[in-house]
Amino acid sequence: MTRFDRETLADLAWIGAWFALLILAGYGLRDPWPADEPRFAGVALDMLRSGNWLIPHAGGDLYQDKPPLHFWLMGVGFLLTDSLRLGFLLPSMLASLGTLLLVFDLVRRLHGREAGRLAALTLVSCIHFVMTTRGAQIDATLIFFCTLALWGLMRHALQGAPIWVAMLGAFGAGLGVIDKAVGVLALVLLPLAAWLAGRTNLQKLRLRSVFAVLTVFVATILLWLVPMLWHVASEGTAELAAYRDEILFQQTVTRYTQAWHHIRPWYYYLVEVIPVLWLPLSALLFWLVPRWREDWREGRAAVWLPLLWTIFVVTFFSISTGKRGVYVLPALPALAIAAAPHLSALFARRGVQRLSWVLALLLVVPGVVLALGSWLAVPRIVDVFADSELRSLTPVYAFAVLASGAWIATFKFKPILAWPSVLACLTLTWGFGVAPQINGERSASDFIRQVSAAVPKDRELGLLAYKEQFLLYLDRDTVNFGHARWREGDAEAFDAARWLSGSEQRVLLVPEHFIERCFSRSPRRLVGQSSDDRWYLVSGQPSRECVERGDPRKVIRYPTPEPL
Repeated sequence: MTRFDRETLADLAWIGAWFALLILAGYGLRDPWPADEPRFAGVALDMLRSGNWLIPHAGGDLYQDKPPLHFWLMGVGFLLTDSLRLGFLLPSMLASLGTLLLVFDLVRRLHGREAGRLAALTLVSCIHFVMTTRGAQIDATLIFFCTLALWGLMRHALQGAPIWVAMLGAFGAGLGVIDKAVGVLALVLLPLAAWLAGRTNLQKLRLRSVFAVLTVFVATILLWLVPMLWHVASEGTAELAAYRDEILFQQTVTRYTQAWHHIRPWYYYLVEVIPVLWLPLSALLFWLVPRWREDWREGRAAVWLPLLWTIFVVTFFSISTGKRGVYVLPALPALAIAAAPHLSALFARRGVQRLSWVLALLLVVPGVVLALGSWLAVPRIVDVFADSELRSLTPVYAFAVLASGAWIATFKFKPILAWPSVLACLTLTWGFGVAPQINGERSASDFIRQVSAAVPKDRELGLLAYKEQFLLYLDRDTVNFGHARWREGDAEAFDAARWLSGSEQRVLLVPEHFIERCFSRSPRRLVGQSSDDRWYLVSGQPSRECVERGDPRKVIRYPTPEPL
């Protein structure tokens, strides 16, 4: 075995170890949690059980908010693991590791193996990357597909890699579109590379390369788009036509140009997201910016191509009024790639090492305060834990001890490791200690068991304004009245009232805010609290006005979830 091979394997071992500590810790010990994980898991399970992999459904209703690729991946995860807990997170786990390996490989080719290792380790220790890829958000897989696109297109543009490498990048961009539409932004690398070619040492891309990239990109999208459009046209229903228009236009163009929620100011990413959630990489910008200026003067396209793409992505999403932190997350690996050639020198600086030590302290101090406050029975801290879902404070004490020890040890021997080491203490104690304790409450599995126990098997159970996580744990067939109908005002309550009035054998699960509207005189009993709402089991006759305004066509019968 050559020295190069041994060094590369050592680098991969380091990346794998930090991935295990920061991302993988606690995998398989919890169920899907709101807001999005239960919905995505339910959509994937419905695909698996119904055999309809083309048109997503949530609770039996059409789900037109997202393209289907993430649900396909989750469904494959369920098939491979035969487990809800393992399957729903498997795509995110693999996408996270894949992203780190792509960053390592690309930077290794551009700037050497040390730069590649440091870029991957810096990325895996960023707060936003850890938060997102430890969950089952679509953005975890989107990051991977966008990074695959960067890997292929940048290798071809910067190093003259074979055309198949660029085509593989185009394939990643196309999959990013089927995953969450914004994968198309990866192709902006092409005009950016063309612009840089006149100002740096970068070679111009050949027209045949551009044509091949665009062809593969479009062909990849058509693998999903053509069957979907064919199915919609052949069925010819108004519901499927509405699905087509929603997924192709409303959730893409309209959502960007005329956002209806998550409204934020233009500076949201620059002030509220990047400075905090992109730590520790964002803290290095103080030292990186002067070096990037020098890179520009020296015409280093390998630095400025990913940097310009990062700036473009942040600017693109800043223009839209609708903003979420995860929208700009695909740019984080690109920023790590742009920083890569300077990381070794920066990490040797005493100021950067102290910064890692100080940032780690921001995690250590709250943990120590909470642990000591609980141990000393400080009333305010005791009240905090009394209102929490923790049955045991052992994870809190464990974090305080482990994080303090790691902080002291790294300060003495290698301060630059203070931040990732303390962060690893947090992910370990959270994944193995906290998450399993609060899982029953967060996932609503405990609540649904209460509901099932309170409703006799011979009664029909209906769900009004249900939460997606409810559907994962039901032990019987149920009825609901559509997915996410909050934009229709009280229409769903009217439909539920009409259904309830049809038989005395029916029981309706109703959130508290709908009681007064249609069920104030109906017999009811409080069954529990979940998802920041109090829920009642209602029977008998609802308000006559509500019954008359209900639409019987809105009733959706949802079969009993089959165990994996």
